[in-house]
Formats: sequence, structure tokens, C-alpha cells
Amino acid sequence: MDLDFTEAELHRYSRHILLQDVGAVGQAKLRAARVLIVGAGGLGAPLALYLAAAGVGTIGILDHDQLELSNLQRQVIHATCRIGHNKAESAAETMRALNPEITVEVHPRRMDAEAARELIPRYDIICDGTDNFPTRFLLGDACHLLGRPLVSAAVLRFEGQLSVYQGHLGAPNPCHRCLNPEMPPDGLVPSCSEAGVLGAVTGVMGTLQATEVLKLILGIGETLAGRLLLWDALDMRFRTVKLRRDPECALCGNHATIHDLAAHRGAAPLVCAAP
Repeated sequence: MDLDFTEAELHRYSRHILLQDVGAVGQAKLRAARVLIVGAGGLGAPLALYLAAAGVGTIGILDHDQLELSNLQRQVIHATCRIGHNKAESAAETMRALNPEITVEVHPRRMDAEAARELIPRYDIICDGTDNFPTRFLLGDACHLLGRPLVSAAVLRFEGQLSVYQGHLGAPNPCHRCLNPEMPPDGLVPSCSEAGVLGAVTGVMGTLQATEVLKLILGIGETLAGRLLLWDALDMRFRTVKLRRDPECALCGNHATIHDLAAHRGAAPLVCAAP
């Protein structure tokens, strides 16, 4: 492991290096890590900022959408002057300005089965910041089949949820389909554009996502693998629900029927996430 830091790096990351559970070795782990963020919206914005600030060496950011004025209420990585620009490119501009020592890989494209097969193996950890079930299920299936941990958060109105899925590691780790076996019918769960979301809620959940990613890279603490964190911002209450591996799960169960991404076709837009 490369522990050769410049004077600028030592100064930039000094508060990390002072931490007993991080130190120079941990900072070197962060520098060597590769993380893909899918969605540069309400969740992806704070997530990308904190990973960049922390010194995660290579961060991929994927989003095909163009920035709109209504996004700026919560998507704090962007700026008014970039309205009409691609979100992934806009996010990368801010990340590079915040920390020019990291590498930001821009993917201004839709997340579909082809993109999943191409990109996911190139990264160590995948982060889901999308707003639609087809893309969420694609990421969950792809990360399981391709052997990558998935850090997935969701928000709606004043509520958020977060978990880490590592079903590819085997029992007792559940996969995303152990919690949600099938996509709900169209229209059953509203999107943020239909039901609204308090902007700061996306900031909290995106920052919690970043914390889980950093813990995974550093190998410290207890992640949310096997647990679902639920937050009600109005009551300011957090609770954690235990997730169990489903032996009948179509993705990770004893008689799994999902072995590839053939069922996932096309793509869906990436905005802010709904549970």
C-alpha cells in the first residue's frame, strides 16, 4: 500500500489521519478506492461531495439528465449557471474544484443493462441515488451478480431509508430482493416530482450514504449490511429493522431463478430517490 503522501495531502486529510481508526493507512485505502455513484441528484450530490472531500481516489458519476431549476432546491452540488448542462458533468466540475487530487470519471449516460455490465466491474462499491424502481432493481441485481456491494438510499417527503446490500458474499447477507422481491405496480409509490421532498432530507440521507461507503472502504465499524435504517425527519426518529436472507429469493435463494440481466431492458430517468 502506498503511504507516500505529499505535504498538501497530509494537510488536507490531517483530521482523518488523526483518527485512530483511519490514520495514514486508512487514508491510503481511501485514495486507492474506486466508487461509482449512479444519479447526481438529491442523494448523489452530498454523497459525491463528501467522498470527494474525503479523498476517495476515483469516483465515477453517472447521470444522463440535464440540470433544471427545480433541482437546485436539494441538489447542492450544482449551480444556477449550469442549468441545461448534463448533471454528471456539472457534479464533476464541483468535485474537481473541491479536491483536484482525486480522479472523477464522468458517465453522461443512462443506467441500463449494458452500462451495468460495462461499468460495475470497474468499481469497488456502487451507490444508488436513483428515483425509479426499474433502475433500482437493475442495480440490485447487477451488483449481486457482479459481486459488488450496493449502498442504497431513498427519500420521499420527510422520510428516508438506507441499507447496504452484500448478498453476493453469501449467507446470512440478504440481497435487495430479499426486502423487495418484485417491483410495485406503476403509480403505487409516487416520485419526488409527484409527492415532493424536503431538500435537507436528501442531504442527510446522502451524507449517511457517504458514511457507509467510507466505513466499507476503511473496514471499520458496523455497516448497515443486513439492516434497514428508517428516518422520520418530522419526528426526528431513527429506527433500524433487521433484514433476513430469504431462502426463496429469486436472486440469492436456494433455487434462484435470476442468473443474468436479460430481463432488464431500456433505461429510466435518474432524479431523486423514492422508497
